Amino acid sequence: MPRRAAERRCFWAESDPVLQYYHDEEWGFPQRDSRMLWEMLMLEGFQAGLAWIIVLKKREAFRKAFAGFVPDKVASFDEHDIQRLMANPGIIRARAKIEATIAGAKIFCKMAERGEDFSAYCWSFTEGKVIRGDGLTVPALSPLSERISKDLKKRGFKFVGPTIVYAWMQAVGIVNDHAKDCFCRKRR
Repeated sequence: MPRRAAERRCFWAESDPVLQYYHDEEWGFPQRDSRMLWEMLMLEGFQAGLAWIIVLKKREAFRKAFAGFVPDKVASFDEHDIQRLMANPGIIRARAKIEATIAGAKIFCKMAERGEDFSAYCWSFTEGKVIRGDGLTVPALSPLSERISKDLKKRGFKFVGPTIVYAWMQAVGIVNDHAKDCFCRKRR
């Protein structure tokens, strides 16, 4: 549903058409697909220390470089793949983040082998329910993002600090932090 002229969107999305599209079509929509939840967690890790718009503008290059973020494929990446990724100007070339993504794919696959669905795991922290922010403030982290971060780290994930996890929770709709007057707030 496109935005009507009189409707407002969250202030952070007004400055760029890429941000506008992301905000209007994706940010805050409850995501239940395990692969997509994992992809977004990995992309949030790449964003650490950078602006999200950089990741968004490189997202298609990331998807191509990381085999569509199919965990089974990424888990098989080796040193040759790391070197290939480090030479790819279309992505953020941070070796530690690349290695963390490969390790994250292996963890995802091990969870699946044990019969643990990544989506069920992610949503278990809220019993499958979306948490609605107050629409006035947007915290950088929360007690819940700290708890999820701690659990992810215990499982071996990297670049999953509480601030990154909170941004991921917003992106995948576990938290609805759309502004009170944003047209998307009611849609989520």
